[in-house]
This record gives sequence, C-alpha cells and structure tokens, in this order.
Amino acid sequence: MSYVIAIDIGGTFTDLAACDVETGVVAYTKSPTTYGQLSEAIFDCIRKARLEARQANFVKHGTTLVINALLQRAGARTALLATKGFRDLLEIGRGNRTQPFNLRFHREPPLVPREWRFEVEERVEGSGRVRTPLDKAALGAVAGALKSNGIEALAISFLNSYLAPEHEQEAAAELRRLLPDLFITTGTQLTREWHEFERTATATANAYVGPQVSRYIAEFDAGLRSGGFSGSLLLMGSHGGVISAERGCREPITLVESGPVGGCIGAAEYGRALGVENLVAFDMGGTTACAMIERGRYAVESIYQIGGPDAGFPIRGNVIDILEVGVGGGSIGWLDEQRRLHVGPRSAGSMPGPACYGRDGAEPTVTDANLMLGRLDPGNFLGGEMTLVPERATEVLRDRIAGPLGYRGDDAVTRAAKGVLTIANLTMSSIIKKVSIARGYDPRDFALFCYGGGGPLHGIELARALKIPRVIVPPEPGNFSALGMLLADPRLDTAQTMVVRLGPESLARVTAHYGELEAQGRDALRREFGEGSVSIEREAEMRYKGQHHSIKIAINPEDDAATLRERFDREYLRRYGHTNPADVEIVVLHSLATLHMERPELQRLAQPSAGRAKRAELEVRPVFFLEEDRFLPTQVYDRAALGASFAGKGPALIVEYGSSTLIGPRDTFSIGKIGEIEIDCHA
Repeated sequence: MSYVIAIDIGGTFTDLAACDVETGVVAYTKSPTTYGQLSEAIFDCIRKARLEARQANFVKHGTTLVINALLQRAGARTALLATKGFRDLLEIGRGNRTQPFNLRFHREPPLVPREWRFEVEERVEGSGRVRTPLDKAALGAVAGALKSNGIEALAISFLNSYLAPEHEQEAAAELRRLLPDLFITTGTQLTREWHEFERTATATANAYVGPQVSRYIAEFDAGLRSGGFSGSLLLMGSHGGVISAERGCREPITLVESGPVGGCIGAAEYGRALGVENLVAFDMGGTTACAMIERGRYAVESIYQIGGPDAGFPIRGNVIDILEVGVGGGSIGWLDEQRRLHVGPRSAGSMPGPACYGRDGAEPTVTDANLMLGRLDPGNFLGGEMTLVPERATEVLRDRIAGPLGYRGDDAVTRAAKGVLTIANLTMSSIIKKVSIARGYDPRDFALFCYGGGGPLHGIELARALKIPRVIVPPEPGNFSALGMLLADPRLDTAQTMVVRLGPESLARVTAHYGELEAQGRDALRREFGEGSVSIEREAEMRYKGQHHSIKIAINPEDDAATLRERFDREYLRRYGHTNPADVEIVVLHSLATLHMERPELQRLAQPSAGRAKRAELEVRPVFFLEEDRFLPTQVYDRAALGASFAGKGPALIVEYGSSTLIGPRDTFSIGKIGEIEIDCHA
C-alpha cells in the first residue's frame, strides 16, 4: 500500500483523511483533540481508520499550534538582538492609530520585554553599503546575558539587512558557537523584504514559537517512526503548499495559518473540477474561517496580522487571505451584565466540550442549540461513535439563557436555542461580508462552498442572508480541511524587495532577477523533496508612485510594461473604485515554486467508506428553521446512500459522518458528478 495520510488538528476535533493513491481506498476519522498531548488524538484517528504508520509514504499535517502559542503568549523565553539604537523597534511599531477616536486604545505588548532586547554595533546603509562592520567581540557579552536570563530563543534583525544579510549571518554563526542549544533565527532567513518593523516582528515571532514547534514535530515524527513509518512528514504551510518537517522546525512562522489552509486548497480544486471559478470557502468547525476564491485562485497576502490589525502585530510572509472569527460549534452563548446575548469568542473546546457531550460542560454552545432544534441526531453523532445527551443541553440553555431572560413555557429552551443560532449566523455572515464586500467582491456572484462540521448546517441560512443563490457541500465536509491537504503539493515562496518604476528598461532587470529567485526555489525544493516537475508563478507587489501600500499582481513571462500597467489599473479600480495617472512602481518580487506530487483523484475521494448504510430515507422528524420560525416535518437522508443525479427538495436534512447538511423548505438540491451536494437557494 502507498497511503497518503493528512491530519488536521482543530479546536474541538482532530481530523484524518487518508487515501491509497494506487487503489483509491479512502478513510476518514475524527477524534476529540487532546490538548495535553496533541499526538494522542492523531494516533487515535489512525487506529480508527484501521491503518498503521508503516503503510504511509507521506503524512501531511496541519496544526494551530503556532497561532495558538502566539495568541495565548505561550511561547519560549525569547530575546532580540538589534542594531545599536534600534532595540525599541518592536515597541514603536508603526505610528498610525487604527482606532483614532478610542482614547483607551492600546496595542498588545511586544513578545520580547525591553530587558531582553539587546544591541550590537553594526550598520548597513539604505544603499546596501556597510558603514559600520559588525562588532563580533561584543557578542560574547550578549551570549553571557542570554544564558544568565535563561533565554531559549533569539531573533536577530539588523537595519537594512534585507540588502546585505552578512552581518545577521555572522552574528548567528558566532552565537550558535557560543550557545549551541539556543534556537536562533534571523530576519533575512525568513524574508528578504523591506520594512524593518514587519521583518523584525516576523523574526521575533518565529523565534518565540521555534522551540515549542521543534519539540512537537520531533516527538510526533518519533511516534510515527516507532510505528514503522519510513516516509516523509510534511507540514501544511500558510501559503497553500506543504513544506518539509526540517523547514517547519527552522521556520515555524510559515505554519501560522496551517490549520484552515487545507480547506482552501480543497475548495479551489473542487471548484475547478466543477467548473465553478468563484467560490466563498466557508469553514465552520470549532471556530469559523472564510476565504474568497476568484477565477479558481485564492488570494495570498504578504502581511498577516497576529491578533488582528488593531492591537496585534504583523508578520511578513505569504499567507492565504483567510479571515477567522471565534464562532463555531463549540462557541459559548452567554449574557452580559445588561442581559444581552453573545456567542463566542470563548469556546468549550474538546474537553469538556459542549454540554451535550456529557463531559461536565456547564455552558451552552452552538452545538447544544443545534441539538435542541432537531438538527443533530443524539444517537448517531459521528456515525454513532458519540452519543449526545439532550438533557444536558436543555439544562444549560434553560439555566444560562432562557431563565435569566425571563422565557417561560414549553418553548423557552427553543427560544434560547434560536437566539444562539441567530447571533452566531449574524457573526458568521459579517465575516463573509468582510472577506467579500470589503474587498470589492459581490457575494451574489459567488457560490457558497461549505465545509467543516458545522458549515453545511448553517450554509443555507448564511447564503439567504447574503443573497448567494447557490450552496455547494463537498464530500466528507467534516474532514474537508484534512482532505484538502491530501491535494497539497510542496511549495516554496521566495521574495525580494526591488523598487523600480514600471517601464521597458526596468522590466528587463525585473525579469533577470526573477530568474535568480526561480533558480533558488527550484534548487531548494529538489534538495528537500527530490526530483520532480516544478512549476513557477510570478507575482509582484505594485503601487502608484508616492503611495505606501501596494497590491499583488500576477506576472507572466511574456508580459510587457503596458500589459502590466493595464492589469494593475484594472485591479486597483476593482478594489478602490478609481485609478491614478501617476507612474507605477514595482516594489517586491515574488516567485512561487511548486513541485507536483502524485496525489489522489477527486472522484476517488468521494467514495463512501465500506459498511455504511445504503437506505437513503432514514426518518421524518421535526427540525426548526429560523426563516420559518417553527419546526417543520423534515425528511432525513443518509448521504452515503444518495447516488449521483439524485435530486430532492426541502425541508430536508442530509446526515453523514462528521457533518449534516440542512436544506430549507423552499430549496432544491441534487447530488453532483463528484459526490457534491448542490443546493439552489430560493428566496
């Protein structure tokens, strides 16, 4: 056998998708995430799938470990070494106020306190010329201070080092010699782009999570090897491709959005297969993530804000443009001092989880509300692996929401559950608006592609609120982020700042520089993964002369300056509603190298697992529909028994392992050519 196994660790469940690329055999399993020892849930999923590690050629792994460590400030004791006079760069940041009228606004403190920020004599000018050589003799004192403070990780970021990285490299080499157990990262190791604050913040964040991620990857890899695994462990990168475990240990910041990225890859692949180029990828699990796919491509941004654009800090590096919100199946419904209902961002997680899990959960969640409204079957949750406890959901919704709000009578719990879902849907629809309307897209021109354990359950309500006419639910939506990872290829993005006015002469220099970046990408991929077919994409950050911010534009090798100018103006007009006659500048070059691996076919991934029921119509039961404000008799179907071209109309509920799809009373649905559910939403 030659299995590819993909693992996605979520806030509530850890998901597995596996496929034998030779025979097409597939397997999907889920287990509650084990926060104390994350790998326990992974190996439990492998056991449930009746697999052994030795059967896999590749294991692809996505994790929220990096983003959680940064948001929770749970990283290593980290220090920063900066050019003399610039130790406070992290604290100064940018001078703009994102909330100018909030007198109480303050940013989160930097990851490195001031007493652990050190300086050294060196200076590179903005031209790249060395003005002051590195004072290597002073590094001994720095090493002593690091050791006496118990520092575990060090970030080195010098002024203008993106032009001349030698000083950073020399300092890192000397400190590694003096402190061989210290995790050390340099700014230019991660990016050769300008903007001192962003590059320094990126290096600091990479160092901050480095020791923890390195230990986790080493332990997980050792666990796989002990089970006979002899293949390659790959990690899901934030840019939409997988990277080697060795690179992930060196550059863990590239895993910052490792969790949700797999779903975006899968959504783009399914969209291409279905001939649907424009999708809103909507992932609702323990939390919710959303991304736009336009013309078959998801947007990849160069700046990602940890903790949000207001109080957080930026990292520089390619990240799929995903927006997240703390509302999902495990999100807790609660009342504030004025008895106003809120949902999230606090979550019940996997332990204790929602109250209906019967694990001493004491607060109502979105999952509890869905159960009370007939949308979940307590005896057939996760294909019968878990039995839900409706009495506990009733109790917490009554005591925590219905009672304090003064609801009385037989419908008190129903009203409370309806309120929880209404607030949750409003919050989730707002994030779709932010990723679409706020970026110049009309959601009515897109299909809503729903996945995650809760996505298909809320999809039609969100689509109707946003006037999206079509909803698509892929096969195995509850494991879809892991399924998307099965389709991910190794990818390496290289970038270099190069500020030039767009014109025929400068474009020749740009083309020559792209050749160097592409050679670097190809060589690195082949060193880490061996020989294979490598494709290259080019992108450039461009702006009007005099502007600070830029936008990314795709570049083809045959493009001339006039073509690029037209493409830039067109994208600028779409985003901002106007153009400018000023000159256009290219400021950063991006080269995206992808090594194409053998991977499973989409149609094979839709095959139902052996042993599932083959009776399509299971039962008719009352299900509450928010749009009707009442329970309706609803036909429940087993998705595994619905063949291609099967069609029906609502109200309906289609259940499967890991998820359920709700069909509104005025909606129609059909099963498509690769097992997808296509829903036409009627007003």
